[in-house]
Amino acid sequence: MNEAHTPLVLVVDDEPAQIALLSYNLKAAGFRVATASDGEEAVLTVAEQGPDVVLLDWMLPRLSGLEACRQIKATPEGRAAAIIMVSARSEEVDRVRGLDVGADDYIVKPYSVAELLARVRANLRRVRPVASGQVLEAGDIRLDPESWRVTRSGAALHLGPTEFRLLGALMERPGKVWTRDALLDRVWGREIYIDVRTVDVHVGRLRKALCAQGGDDPIRTVRGAGYSMG
Repeated sequence: MNEAHTPLVLVVDDEPAQIALLSYNLKAAGFRVATASDGEEAVLTVAEQGPDVVLLDWMLPRLSGLEACRQIKATPEGRAAAIIMVSARSEEVDRVRGLDVGADDYIVKPYSVAELLARVRANLRRVRPVASGQVLEAGDIRLDPESWRVTRSGAALHLGPTEFRLLGALMERPGKVWTRDALLDRVWGREIYIDVRTVDVHVGRLRKALCAQGGDDPIRTVRGAGYSMG
Protein backbone atom coordinates (compact mmCIF):
# COMPACT_ATOMS: atom_id res chain seq x y z
CA MET A 1 0.00 0.00 0.00
CA ASN A 2 1.24 3.51 -0.81
CA GLU A 3 2.74 5.17 2.28
CA ALA A 4 0.36 8.12 2.05
CA HIS A 5 -2.58 5.74 1.83
CA THR A 6 -1.52 3.70 4.90
CA PRO A 7 -3.81 4.61 7.83
CA LEU A 8 -2.31 7.01 10.38
CA VAL A 9 -2.95 6.51 14.09
CA LEU A 10 -2.18 9.31 16.56
CA VAL A 11 -1.22 8.02 20.03
CA VAL A 12 -1.74 10.60 22.78
CA ASP A 13 -0.30 9.68 26.18
CA ASP A 14 2.00 11.35 28.71
CA GLU A 15 3.81 8.09 29.59
CA PRO A 16 6.77 7.45 27.25
CA ALA A 17 6.69 3.69 27.93
CA GLN A 18 3.02 3.50 26.92
CA ILE A 19 3.66 5.51 23.74
CA ALA A 20 6.56 3.19 22.87
CA LEU A 21 4.48 0.05 23.46
CA LEU A 22 1.50 1.24 21.43
CA SER A 23 3.68 2.62 18.64
CA TYR A 24 5.55 -0.67 18.31
CA ASN A 25 2.37 -2.76 18.12
CA LEU A 26 0.56 -0.39 15.77
CA LYS A 27 3.52 -0.29 13.37
CA ALA A 28 3.78 -4.08 13.53
CA ALA A 29 0.09 -4.22 12.57
CA GLY A 30 0.77 -2.08 9.48
CA PHE A 31 -0.19 1.41 10.63
CA ARG A 32 1.71 4.66 10.45
CA VAL A 33 2.01 6.27 13.88
CA ALA A 34 2.22 9.85 15.15
CA THR A 35 2.51 10.73 18.84
CA ALA A 36 1.66 13.53 21.24
CA SER A 37 2.34 13.77 24.98
CA ASP A 38 -0.28 16.29 26.07
CA GLY A 39 -3.71 17.57 25.10
CA GLU A 40 -2.58 20.77 23.42
CA GLU A 41 -0.04 18.92 21.28
CA ALA A 42 -2.78 16.44 20.34
CA VAL A 43 -5.06 19.19 19.03
CA LEU A 44 -2.22 20.70 16.97
CA THR A 45 -1.11 17.32 15.61
CA VAL A 46 -4.61 16.44 14.45
CA ALA A 47 -4.85 19.76 12.58
CA GLU A 48 -1.40 19.31 11.02
CA GLN A 49 -1.43 15.60 10.15
CA GLY A 50 -5.11 14.62 9.84
CA PRO A 51 -4.87 11.15 11.44
CA ASP A 52 -7.49 8.51 10.71
CA VAL A 53 -7.70 7.25 14.31
CA VAL A 54 -6.75 9.01 17.57
CA LEU A 55 -5.98 7.00 20.71
CA LEU A 56 -6.60 9.66 23.33
CA ASP A 57 -5.75 9.15 27.00
CA TRP A 58 -8.19 10.74 29.47
CA MET A 59 -5.57 12.01 31.96
CA LEU A 60 -3.23 14.40 30.14
CA PRO A 61 -1.21 17.46 31.14
CA ARG A 62 -1.96 20.98 29.86
CA LEU A 63 -5.33 19.94 28.42
CA SER A 64 -7.43 17.01 29.59
CA GLY A 65 -8.39 14.25 27.20
CA LEU A 66 -12.02 15.34 27.43
CA GLU A 67 -11.27 18.94 26.49
CA ALA A 68 -8.80 17.85 23.80
CA CYS A 69 -11.50 15.60 22.32
CA ARG A 70 -14.00 18.47 22.32
CA GLN A 71 -11.54 20.79 20.56
CA ILE A 72 -10.44 18.13 18.06
CA LYS A 73 -14.02 17.34 17.05
CA ALA A 74 -14.60 21.05 16.38
CA THR A 75 -12.10 20.91 13.48
CA PRO A 76 -12.61 19.43 9.98
CA GLU A 77 -9.66 17.07 10.47
CA GLY A 78 -11.02 15.95 13.83
CA ARG A 79 -14.50 15.30 12.55
CA ALA A 80 -13.02 13.06 9.86
CA ALA A 81 -11.08 11.01 12.44
CA ALA A 82 -12.25 8.32 14.82
CA ILE A 83 -11.35 9.12 18.44
CA ILE A 84 -10.93 6.24 20.88
CA MET A 85 -10.86 7.50 24.47
CA VAL A 86 -8.52 5.48 26.69
CA SER A 87 -9.15 5.64 30.43
CA ALA A 88 -8.90 3.80 33.73
CA ARG A 89 -12.37 5.16 34.53
CA SER A 90 -14.81 2.31 34.05
CA GLU A 91 -18.05 3.77 35.40
CA GLU A 92 -20.92 4.24 32.96
CA VAL A 93 -21.07 7.97 33.73
CA ASP A 94 -17.45 8.35 32.61
CA ARG A 95 -18.08 6.47 29.37
CA VAL A 96 -21.06 8.72 28.72
CA ARG A 97 -18.97 11.84 29.35
CA GLY A 98 -16.35 10.65 26.89
CA LEU A 99 -18.90 9.85 24.19
CA ASP A 100 -20.78 13.10 24.83
CA VAL A 101 -17.74 15.25 24.00
CA GLY A 102 -17.31 13.47 20.68
CA ALA A 103 -15.36 10.26 21.27
CA ASP A 104 -16.35 7.49 18.87
CA ASP A 105 -15.28 4.66 21.17
CA TYR A 106 -14.12 4.12 24.75
CA ILE A 107 -11.69 1.51 26.05
CA VAL A 108 -10.94 0.89 29.72
CA LYS A 109 -7.47 0.24 31.17
CA PRO A 110 -6.06 -2.33 31.57
CA TYR A 111 -6.74 -3.66 28.09
CA SER A 112 -5.04 -6.18 25.84
CA VAL A 113 -3.13 -5.02 22.78
CA ALA A 114 -5.26 -7.40 20.70
CA GLU A 115 -8.46 -5.69 21.86
CA LEU A 116 -7.02 -2.24 21.19
CA LEU A 117 -5.97 -3.20 17.67
CA ALA A 118 -9.42 -4.68 17.04
CA ARG A 119 -11.02 -1.40 18.16
CA VAL A 120 -8.68 0.58 15.88
CA ARG A 121 -9.56 -1.62 12.90
CA ALA A 122 -13.29 -1.45 13.65
CA ASN A 123 -13.24 2.35 13.75
CA LEU A 124 -11.00 2.48 10.69
CA ARG A 125 -13.59 0.52 8.70
CA ARG A 126 -15.98 3.40 9.30
CA VAL A 127 -13.67 6.34 8.53
CA ARG A 128 -11.37 4.73 5.91
CA PRO A 129 -13.18 1.81 4.27
CA VAL A 130 -10.69 1.57 1.38
CA ALA A 131 -7.75 1.30 3.76
CA SER A 132 -9.48 -1.55 5.59
CA GLY A 133 -10.11 -3.43 2.34
CA GLN A 134 -13.82 -2.75 1.93
CA VAL A 135 -15.37 -2.72 -1.53
CA LEU A 136 -16.90 0.67 -2.35
CA GLU A 137 -19.78 1.35 -4.69
CA ALA A 138 -21.08 4.64 -6.05
CA GLY A 139 -23.80 4.34 -8.64
CA ASP A 140 -22.51 1.96 -11.29
CA ILE A 141 -18.86 2.32 -10.17
CA ARG A 142 -17.32 -0.39 -8.00
CA LEU A 143 -13.86 -0.20 -6.42
CA ASP A 144 -12.23 -3.26 -4.86
CA PRO A 145 -9.05 -2.30 -2.97
CA GLU A 146 -8.04 -5.93 -2.35
CA SER A 147 -7.85 -6.85 -6.03
CA TRP A 148 -7.03 -3.26 -7.11
CA ARG A 149 -9.91 -3.37 -9.61
CA VAL A 150 -12.40 -0.74 -10.68
CA THR A 151 -15.44 -1.51 -12.81
CA ARG A 152 -18.26 0.60 -14.22
CA SER A 153 -21.47 -1.16 -15.18
CA GLY A 154 -19.48 -4.38 -14.90
CA ALA A 155 -16.78 -3.35 -17.37
CA ALA A 156 -13.20 -3.16 -16.10
CA LEU A 157 -11.56 0.28 -16.08
CA HIS A 158 -7.84 0.88 -16.35
CA LEU A 159 -6.58 3.35 -13.76
CA GLY A 160 -3.06 4.28 -12.78
CA PRO A 161 -2.06 3.95 -9.11
CA THR A 162 -2.57 7.65 -8.37
CA GLU A 163 -5.97 7.74 -10.07
CA PHE A 164 -6.99 4.61 -8.13
CA ARG A 165 -6.10 6.24 -4.79
CA LEU A 166 -7.79 9.47 -5.85
CA LEU A 167 -10.99 7.62 -6.74
CA GLY A 168 -10.82 5.75 -3.43
CA ALA A 169 -10.66 9.02 -1.47
CA LEU A 170 -13.61 10.48 -3.37
CA MET A 171 -15.70 7.32 -3.00
CA GLU A 172 -15.00 6.94 0.71
CA ARG A 173 -16.94 10.10 1.42
CA PRO A 174 -19.58 10.71 -1.26
CA GLY A 175 -20.78 14.30 -1.28
CA LYS A 176 -17.74 15.60 0.64
CA VAL A 177 -16.01 18.49 -1.11
CA TRP A 178 -12.27 17.84 -1.06
CA THR A 179 -9.93 20.80 -1.43
CA ARG A 180 -6.86 20.28 -3.57
CA ASP A 181 -4.64 20.50 -0.46
CA ALA A 182 -6.71 17.84 1.31
CA LEU A 183 -6.45 15.53 -1.70
CA LEU A 184 -2.70 16.11 -1.87
CA ASP A 185 -2.38 15.07 1.78
CA ARG A 186 -4.59 11.99 1.38
CA VAL A 187 -3.33 10.71 -1.97
CA TRP A 188 0.30 11.86 -2.17
CA GLY A 189 1.19 12.46 1.50
CA ARG A 190 2.38 15.51 3.40
CA GLU A 191 6.06 14.67 3.07
CA ILE A 192 6.05 15.11 -0.70
CA TYR A 193 6.03 18.56 -2.28
CA ILE A 194 3.76 18.64 -5.31
CA ASP A 195 2.05 21.65 -6.85
CA VAL A 196 -1.68 21.67 -6.09
CA ARG A 197 -2.44 21.92 -9.81
CA THR A 198 -1.14 18.37 -10.12
CA VAL A 199 -4.45 17.36 -8.54
CA ASP A 200 -6.32 18.88 -11.48
CA VAL A 201 -4.22 16.87 -13.94
CA HIS A 202 -4.97 13.59 -12.18
CA VAL A 203 -8.66 14.41 -11.75
CA GLY A 204 -8.75 14.97 -15.50
CA ARG A 205 -7.14 11.58 -16.12
CA LEU A 206 -9.53 9.93 -13.68
CA ARG A 207 -12.54 11.48 -15.41
CA LYS A 208 -11.30 10.28 -18.78
CA ALA A 209 -10.86 6.73 -17.46
CA LEU A 210 -14.26 6.68 -15.75
CA CYS A 211 -16.04 7.87 -18.89
CA ALA A 212 -13.97 5.84 -21.38
CA GLN A 213 -16.84 3.45 -22.04
CA GLY A 214 -19.68 5.92 -21.71
CA GLY A 215 -21.64 7.27 -18.78
CA ASP A 216 -21.88 10.66 -17.15
CA ASP A 217 -18.95 12.27 -15.36
CA PRO A 218 -19.46 11.36 -11.66
CA ILE A 219 -16.95 13.90 -10.34
CA ARG A 220 -18.27 17.34 -9.50
CA THR A 221 -16.05 20.43 -9.64
CA VAL A 222 -16.92 22.94 -6.92
CA ARG A 223 -15.65 26.29 -8.10
CA GLY A 224 -13.22 27.86 -5.67
CA ALA A 225 -13.29 24.80 -3.40
CA GLY A 226 -12.32 21.49 -4.98
CA TYR A 227 -13.88 18.22 -6.06
CA SER A 228 -16.62 15.89 -4.92
CA MET A 229 -18.17 12.64 -6.00
CA GLY A 230 -21.94 12.97 -5.99
